[in-house]
Amino acid sequence: QVQLVESGGGLVQPGQSLRLSCLASGLNLDGYVLAWFRQAPGKEREGVSCISWKNENTYSKDSVKGRFTISRDKAKDTVYLQMNSLQSDDTGVYYCAAATDWATIEVLCTADTHEYEYWGQGTQVTVSS
Repeated sequence: QVQLVESGGGLVQPGQSLRLSCLASGLNLDGYVLAWFRQAPGKEREGVSCISWKNENTYSKDSVKGRFTISRDKAKDTVYLQMNSLQSDDTGVYYCAAATDWATIEVLCTADTHEYEYWGQGTQVTVSS
């Protein structure tokens, strides 16, 4: 049984940091891209950052480049999203997802949510003063 379990969300003030974690189980991760999506109230779910588990190639959307860093720990089967300089626009539910690694990281990170086979339950991030 495949499980992606997110943790680390919370309420922070603008300018502060959070680190999200996604623990994966039941999956041979070498064949997958792991991604963080987010969904703000009233908006569609969007890809934020992605990492190829096998070669560690990464991609992030322009609005988070320089602020968010995605990484993975093979020994712990865990993907992280370090989020610095958080802004109110970063508020939303953050989801961890996995897709088969069949294309470039940019293609997969900008693909529709239907490309992703497995999803976590999400963790809320609220940035507010």
